Amino acid sequence: MRIARPLLILLFALSLTLSACASAKPAEVVTLKIAVLPIIDTLPMYVAQQEGLFAKHGVNVEFVPVASAPERDQLLAAGQADGTVNETLAVMLFNKDAVQMQVVRYALRPVEGYGHFFILASAQSGITTPDGLKGVEIGVSQGTVIEYVTERILQAEGLSKDDIKIIAVPKIPDRMSLLASGGLAAGVLPDPLASLAAAQGAVKVIDDSQYPQYGFSVLSFRKQVIDEHPEAVKAFLAAIEEASDLINLDPAKYNAVLSEQKLVPEPLIGKFAIPPFPDQGVPTEAEWNDALAWAQEKGMLAADVTYADSVNGTLLP
Repeated sequence: MRIARPLLILLFALSLTLSACASAKPAEVVTLKIAVLPIIDTLPMYVAQQEGLFAKHGVNVEFVPVASAPERDQLLAAGQADGTVNETLAVMLFNKDAVQMQVVRYALRPVEGYGHFFILASAQSGITTPDGLKGVEIGVSQGTVIEYVTERILQAEGLSKDDIKIIAVPKIPDRMSLLASGGLAAGVLPDPLASLAAAQGAVKVIDDSQYPQYGFSVLSFRKQVIDEHPEAVKAFLAAIEEASDLINLDPAKYNAVLSEQKLVPEPLIGKFAIPPFPDQGVPTEAEWNDALAWAQEKGMLAADVTYADSVNGTLLP
């Protein structure tokens, strides 16, 4: 029996399709390595992992614990980590010669009642207001977001550049102990360490909740990872969005995560108020340019590192 030519063609095409389907491999799930400091900003990542949100969105995430920002940046530079929580200043320094990193989302942004960085005074200093900080040495880690936030907040409060005196105290534990002993009249700490210092007697003078355009942190990824695996980064951000919503709905539910991951000092577990985490969004061009101008003024950067090259909002869910 002869088979009509159109039917033969159809059968041949069907056999090719079935053969292709049989040999096709399932799409490989990408693993993103995220360098994580023990800071409150990383809480949505741990919640996303705990609640199975990364798996839900089809991406594997491996956390790479780091003890310091320099260690974090070394891993990123070596390609041993794909993304992290950092600040726009850190991204600018990565991109000063070529675009290596891109900001893809706010991580934590101060809001009313929930500061990110705090200027504190020792109990012995008698300082209680920003005006009392005129000419007083303030301990910070120089060339970092902490110095930037300190200067911008105090300038916004009416202090001149000459009024603001910065002293380098790079290590946070040193700043805390000097504040406690009165060896340092004032210093700047991120929360929740600022809350611990206050519980030990330091005075909260002012924080960045009134000036959220300065004290935020960001999620950023290596540009190569974004170019090669954009869908994986999108999946990561979709999971972070869901995790942030869960935290904001019931912050107390995740107190155990704070303890397990050492994001909050033990004396504050159950007492520290978890801040609201921001909805999807990236820093504005004005925010980027202000930090860039500050870095250039300090001699940290000579080149113009452009917003368009360094901030990528196209991957948000």
